[in-house]
Formats: sequence, structure tokens, C-alpha cells
Amino acid sequence: MSMAHNLSQCRLLVKKAVAAGAKALFLPEASDYIAPTASETVSLVQPASSSPFVLGLQASAQEHGLPINVGIHEPSPKNQNKVTNSLVWINEEGQLEHRYRKLHLFDVDIPGGPTLQESNSVEKGTEIVAPFSTAVGNVGLLICFDLRFPEPSIALRRQGAHIITYPSAFTIGTGKAHWSALLRARAIETQSYVVAAAQVGSHNEKRASYGHSMIVSPWGDIMAELSGEKKDEPEVAVGEIDLESMEKIRKEMPLLRRTDVYPEI
Repeated sequence: MSMAHNLSQCRLLVKKAVAAGAKALFLPEASDYIAPTASETVSLVQPASSSPFVLGLQASAQEHGLPINVGIHEPSPKNQNKVTNSLVWINEEGQLEHRYRKLHLFDVDIPGGPTLQESNSVEKGTEIVAPFSTAVGNVGLLICFDLRFPEPSIALRRQGAHIITYPSAFTIGTGKAHWSALLRARAIETQSYVVAAAQVGSHNEKRASYGHSMIVSPWGDIMAELSGEKKDEPEVAVGEIDLESMEKIRKEMPLLRRTDVYPEI
């Protein structure tokens, strides 16, 4: 699908989110495009400042007064032959306010299964971005394969996160096996809300994604889940962020880390 088509789909989700009374919209990883090859991934990339996809979402955010969290590709600042897998926060005024670059890249070669080498085209990120205040709480940004590593989410919780994001394009096989279990685990161990907007269906002849976008409570309950089937129109899930309930869980089940025995994350 073209970036223009993907932008139109995202703009439709903006309208659905506004109609549902949402205070923020969380979109998937790589919402601008998913290319079939590493070379195409690099050839399609544009700076956020001139990308019609990003500029279009900035205009939508400003028009509707709705913050948007969206996964995009950006040129690597280190290597002209690579991109970054970025997650940006566009505030309600349409300004690109925060940016996180994916730390853990998906490099896998499964006999009889998929072979994906994200590092062929993507430059890995180098830092955890501190949580920032929003209308729905303090948001900490992570992406897809980061989900398999508990350390970044624990670090974000320590820094004050209320919500941790995992926008994704999970493969179908790993999604069936691990998606729900990992999201619930990250929510339970950080006592935070987890918001995981997920790509769904076929992207090209080489890639298809699991879907099942999910919102998980700090107690590990699945508050909302979308389907694993591509529909005629993109779907939106809505959940209520109750920070008082979250603080009650944290108070009644204190997780006191033994940093005298093992390092603080």
C-alpha cells in the first residue's frame, strides 16, 4: 500500500478516535509503510519535517486537538544506507514533541519459517526516552521487539511511566504464541497500562502481521482487543486510563527491588 493510502487510513482512525471521545490516539509501528526489501525501505524514507505522511498527521492532530503516537521511518543520522524505526509523539497542537528509536531489532531466521533481518535496513536506537506527561498520563515509548526485553519497561516504570507503548507489526506465528502473554507480563511487572497498536493482515508478498491490538491494565487484564483479520475499514479500540486504580495496585502490591543485590535498571 502507498503512503498516501496509509495516511488516509490513519486519518480515518483519527476521526473514529475523536468520535469515541479518546484523549490520545496510538497507531502501530511503521504506519507510514512496510516495504518488501531493505533497499526499498531505505529508498522510501523521508525526513519527518518533509514527509507528507507525518505532515498530514500533524495537520489532523491540530485540526482535532488530538495527540497522536505513531511509528514511522526516518533517515538514520549515522548511516545514509539505513533508516531508524522511530516512534513519535505529535501533540494536540500538531507539533512533533517526542521521539524514540527502537532499541532491539528483529533479526530472526527460523528453519521452515520467516527470515527477517531488520538490521539490514534499520539503525538501532541508543537510548531509553524518559516518560513524558500527557492528557492520559505519563507515557513511556517502546516498539514491537522491545516487548521481549523487560529491562526497558522496568526502567520506564522507575522513571515514572503510567503507560508503556508497544506499537507493533508482529509476525503471525510469534503473535499466536507470545503476543498476549508478553503484553500482560510487561503490564503486570511494571504495574502500568500497556497500549499495543498492531498492524494486521498482508503488507506484501513477504510480510503479514498478526494484529490483535490490545490495551492491558496494570493488573494484567485485557481491557480491549481488536481482531486478527483485516477489515474494510481500520478499527479502533478504546480504554479508560484510571490512574487512581493504578496507584492503588502499586500501593497494595509494592514491588520493592533488591538493588542491594542486583543492579538498578
